[in-house]
Amino acid sequence: MGYRDITFEKDSVFLIGGGAGFIGSNLCEALVEMGYTVRCLDNLSTGKYENIAPLIEKENFTFIKGDIRELDTCMEASEGVTYVMNEAAWGSVPRSIEMPLLYEEVNIKGTLNMMEAARQSGAKKFVYASSSSVYGDHPVLPKKEGQEGKVLSPYALTKKVDEEYGRLYKELYGLDTYGLRYFNVFGRRQDPEGMYAAVIPKFIKQLMNDEVPIINGDGRQSRDFTYIDNVIEANLKACHAPSDAAGQVFNIGAGGREYLIDIYYDLCEALGRKTEPQFGPPRKGDIRDSNADISKARELLGYAPEYDFKKGIALAIDWYKENL
Repeated sequence: MGYRDITFEKDSVFLIGGGAGFIGSNLCEALVEMGYTVRCLDNLSTGKYENIAPLIEKENFTFIKGDIRELDTCMEASEGVTYVMNEAAWGSVPRSIEMPLLYEEVNIKGTLNMMEAARQSGAKKFVYASSSSVYGDHPVLPKKEGQEGKVLSPYALTKKVDEEYGRLYKELYGLDTYGLRYFNVFGRRQDPEGMYAAVIPKFIKQLMNDEVPIINGDGRQSRDFTYIDNVIEANLKACHAPSDAAGQVFNIGAGGREYLIDIYYDLCEALGRKTEPQFGPPRKGDIRDSNADISKARELLGYAPEYDFKKGIALAIDWYKENL
């Protein structure tokens, strides 16, 4: 089914925190195309204006340049909204190890501001981005909600705290919150630049530029890479989810497991390159293996990911060929 057949009340108003970022801009675009009123809140610290530029002239889209660390800004942006989806956060495990105070401020205080604003504005649902990093050093695969280990980075800790606030806001205040634990999302508009860039767009750009990519570790680490359209579906279905499912967290992945070195050679083949990678030291705070059990999201949210890795990566490669 995917997300294109999901419908809401015609007068629904959606607020997307971090709406100029990779995931946020894709959510904005999908909802605008579906005909709903969309507000995008972003301070453009990691999001990019160019991601939402095609939407600016649309009558049902509003861009608010503002910071989620400021409660007043969140309150103004939330006025009269029906659904809030908060994608605003600083990502990257390695960067969080270097900047723990910033991550505390943005990812915890900022998310709490958005949650509180949603509560006070009377929003029906508050859907927020969590992360597979909360599983930490728990060794069992696939990863299943309720079986978490010791977190390995400030980034993971911020997401864990967000989940606890989500639970409390349902239990104490009756706000329907839904935490989505994303597993390595990839796809159109994901930024390939910078030392903290996600691995798939970074490898694609380097190979297209005839550069030699560096793989951190031995390349045998595995991930449940999840195409962006699956994540859009999960967010929209969370907005439809029953109140009984609120206050909980859900794995949002494709349910597969891909090894980094295999992905590297698949990208080489797709791009017509025969470049051998270099290998660097493993990154601090990284989980070795990741694979999502998505049965809870299937059961309680109706999540049914349409895109497996093979289908998603073909679309992503086509997008980067056209846009890089």
